Amino acid sequence: MSASVYNSRKSKKSPHVNERLSMSEHDPVPAVSKFKSKSGYKRIFSALFYSFDGFKSAWQHEHSFRQELVLVVCGVLVALFLPISAFQKLALIVVLLLILIVELINSAIEAVVDRVSLERHSLSKNAKDFGSAAVMLTFIIAVATWSVVLVERFS
Repeated sequence: MSASVYNSRKSKKSPHVNERLSMSEHDPVPAVSKFKSKSGYKRIFSALFYSFDGFKSAWQHEHSFRQELVLVVCGVLVALFLPISAFQKLALIVVLLLILIVELINSAIEAVVDRVSLERHSLSKNAKDFGSAAVMLTFIIAVATWSVVLVERFS
């Protein structure tokens, strides 16, 4: 897309969270987020607030996120008080945070699939199942990491 076409489509109004430039069947220019035009500190602060909104939404709407967050908080507290090296504590905490990261990505995939269509479709099922499998693999990595560290320390 040429810069002149892009610049002519940019709105001079203040962007709203849910506003997007649309793409109709008669408009060959792809949809572009108005937020992409921000730069510098404004973009950093916007991204920070969007992240807080994401955590808030995950807490309010995702049961698995809440359950995993409780598990992670408990695990972090245990890891901090274990008589192990700082690097081992870091490893135990990082694998727990990884569970939350993958769960957020899984929730995002599920939200997009549901946004596109609520009807049952094999591709929608695959997308959701792939996200769920990623969360399960992350749990396996966390259990393996915790097992190795604890067995090494207490055997």
